[in-house]
Amino acid sequence: MLHAHEWQSSAVPMMYWEYFAGEPLHGSRPVLTIHNMDNSGECRQDEFAATGFSGEAFATVDKALDERTIGHNPERLCLLKGGIVYSSAVTTVSPTYAQEVLTGGAAGWLRSTLARPEIGAKFWGVLNGIDTEEAWNPEIDALIPACYSSRVPEGKELCKRFLRRGFGLALEDEQTGHSRPLVAVISRLVPQKGIHLIERAVVRTVEQGGQFVLLGAGHADGGLRRLASEYASSGHVAMHFGYSETLAHLIYAGADIFLVPSMFEPCGLTQMIALRYGAVPVVRRTGGLADTVFDVDDGQSQGKPPPNGFTFDGTDAAALDGALDRALKMYCDHSGAWKELVVRNLEDGIRWSWKGPAASYLQLYAGVAGVVAH
Repeated sequence: MLHAHEWQSSAVPMMYWEYFAGEPLHGSRPVLTIHNMDNSGECRQDEFAATGFSGEAFATVDKALDERTIGHNPERLCLLKGGIVYSSAVTTVSPTYAQEVLTGGAAGWLRSTLARPEIGAKFWGVLNGIDTEEAWNPEIDALIPACYSSRVPEGKELCKRFLRRGFGLALEDEQTGHSRPLVAVISRLVPQKGIHLIERAVVRTVEQGGQFVLLGAGHADGGLRRLASEYASSGHVAMHFGYSETLAHLIYAGADIFLVPSMFEPCGLTQMIALRYGAVPVVRRTGGLADTVFDVDDGQSQGKPPPNGFTFDGTDAAALDGALDRALKMYCDHSGAWKELVVRNLEDGIRWSWKGPAASYLQLYAGVAGVVAH
């Protein structure tokens, strides 16, 4: 949380506001929220003129010049860099991503800008939230075949059976008669999302006696399409390439395990939704994933949120296997502990609402404006 006294003076260079002298925006203090540093907004100076101002005025290294284009004809601007430089405060959509951007290399070529003391001093991370009351609420969700809650969790198993029937997956293990663990992914299929680890998870899940469902679209789907064809007649793998809001709700409700192996993740919403629906997340510990998923094998210490999933740090198959295997083993060998984990996540799911983030933003805005937040 921020306090008004931390914002006694604006970090915005006054030269910027000269353009707005006598206008309604004069004296305003902008706050920039960055979703993803990958989207940097490269812009030609003549294109910038569409704003009504000359791009040349901002084409210096200390302002908005895109340093990758120095010496080129034409040199370009970076709109993200300019936004960072001229804002009174900058936020990212999770605290860990803020630290990765400032000190962990996630800023890429913008790291020299972020290394400036006045920039780091105005950088903050506020975790995203989800609509836990209407859009993502398994107690009233009209898009799933059976509603459920921590008090009445039985509907989740009905959703799983409905999902498997719809995808043509085998309902029980042929030898034991027990329900196989169902691993799910809902994702854009782009390199950022750890495509090679999703591909590995398909193979590993089947090897370990589980089933795998995927919903997603993106330019990096070639390997997954090949796997979908390879496992088409297995009865244990199903993939839908595209997006369907109805199917997404059904997958969250029917999944036992939800995989998010991103290479980097500014926040991530799918793991929050999975927790809300009692699907236990397996995630790579980066960005907002590290701020929302806490490993069950780390235990609970004072002041930390309760453990709610499985995490890993590496980017190779062995790292993914370690976390996924632990989740599958707990599901298969410790059913009582698994059910307790699911119920606890269902009880705790409302914690991922916008209530906390909204309060943080209000306090930030009040601090930037120089007023006391109530």
